Amino acid sequence: MDQLVAICIDGVIYSSWLFTSAIGLTLIYGVMKILNITHGSFYALGAYTAASVTGTLLARGMEPLLSYLVLLGSAAAVALIVAPFLERGLLRFMYVKDEVVIMLITYACFLMLEDAIKLIWGVDPYFVAEPYGLLDSFEIGSLTYPNYNLLLIGIAAMSGLGLVYVLNRTRVGRLLLAVIHDPEISRAMGVNVDRFYLVTFSFGAFLAAMAGAFTAPTLSVVPAMGVDIIVLSFAVVVIGGLGSLQGAAVGAVIVGLVRSVSIHLAPELELFVIYFVMALVLAVRPRGLFSIAEARKI
Repeated sequence: MDQLVAICIDGVIYSSWLFTSAIGLTLIYGVMKILNITHGSFYALGAYTAASVTGTLLARGMEPLLSYLVLLGSAAAVALIVAPFLERGLLRFMYVKDEVVIMLITYACFLMLEDAIKLIWGVDPYFVAEPYGLLDSFEIGSLTYPNYNLLLIGIAAMSGLGLVYVLNRTRVGRLLLAVIHDPEISRAMGVNVDRFYLVTFSFGAFLAAMAGAFTAPTLSVVPAMGVDIIVLSFAVVVIGGLGSLQGAAVGAVIVGLVRSVSIHLAPELELFVIYFVMALVLAVRPRGLFSIAEARKI
């Protein structure tokens, strides 16, 4: 019984982390039709910035409770500085090109950002464990879990529900939905599509950086960590359907639970089962479980 409970709890925790990491990827694709490989770099930049800044401020006597604001601020700084530079400086000139070409361009940017991370922070790991241990822990039966995991679950829930509210209950969200369905008509009606693209790309980058920033206290921040997250995020959004928020949530739950079962029962199959499930879903639903219908243009 304890093992079943552990599988479920670990699956939920891992799913929440995956959803926070992948939601920005599916948002950018849904609005801009870009499979943004640099998503992994924003995750890594968020983790490195949070670990270095938080560690420095704590060493100088900062109140430990303020470290959570520093984690959030580090993610915002990455999104406000790097994302607009990349979108305005390069990607906006590529929107007329084929989606595969744009994906290759973002992959090239990903490689350059990975090298930039090594130039700035080096190749040694960074640690910032204080925020992780600050919130104590809770018990379920004989199992003990850090309360920090509840924070990660809360961040995932707030991110998903916040996006759903903005898209369905606000004027900005309705305009964004119009841009998603037909950017040409939206431009003709006076909507500033370029501004929506900039904000969407920056916000998607913020979500990736936030996932990295709040993951940093749970592990050592090392080079190439962005590679792992872009692969897992890609699996999540492909299973759920590219561009679908509810699909990203369902995909994250599926991958999280499958991985948790594998780790507890057959750890040597951890990566295999994730991609097996992805292949199985695509064999039945080639566009994912909740793919967005695309309008035919004549």
